[in-house]
Amino acid sequence: MGVTGILGIKLGMTQYFGEDGSSVPCTVLQAGPCVVVQRRSQETDGYDAVQLGLVEFIKPQRLTKAMTGHFKKTGVAPMRYVREIRLEESKDETKAGDRVLVDGFAAGELVDVTGISKGKGFAGGVKRWHYRGGDASHGSMFHRAPGGIGASSFPSRVWKGQHFPGHMGNERETSKNLKVIKIDTEENLMLVRGAVPGPTGAYILIRKAKKAK
Repeated sequence: MGVTGILGIKLGMTQYFGEDGSSVPCTVLQAGPCVVVQRRSQETDGYDAVQLGLVEFIKPQRLTKAMTGHFKKTGVAPMRYVREIRLEESKDETKAGDRVLVDGFAAGELVDVTGISKGKGFAGGVKRWHYRGGDASHGSMFHRAPGGIGASSFPSRVWKGQHFPGHMGNERETSKNLKVIKIDTEENLMLVRGAVPGPTGAYILIRKAKKAK
């Protein structure tokens, strides 16, 4: 099966017009090119995976000594964005230095896109957790407050994981089962239906859908 994922950058959203004239909202992704930095195997690491690096320029002084030695040992040029992708077949012959390109995907198939969502800062319960809130009428004294968080008789405490106001966004999110609309192998571009996590310019991980519908 080979490597089932690729690294990329979110370039923004647009719309794609089908042959029947219908408009499809799409996200444009720069998918690769990527290089295999390291091959992990069951014998040496306990699991099978490849470490991918997105090919883009980075100043040598931006790297730590540990990462500089890591790239030098594998004989691959330094890269800014590196992530691991599991391999389903232990006999896969992928090795360090191999290229992973967008042509590994095809229009019509489904993918999962993982990224870091936009940070919203501090948010209240209504915005962060969609609390209904109280009456908006004058004198209610209860408008956007969270309400009761734990009865006195039972459970006599606050439930673990109770939704509260706090930092919203800036978390790892995955948009699943996005349909690939178009592939451009010359420009390393992929168009997927719908939105993906993160702002424009954010790094993302694209994998073939695990639970395709």
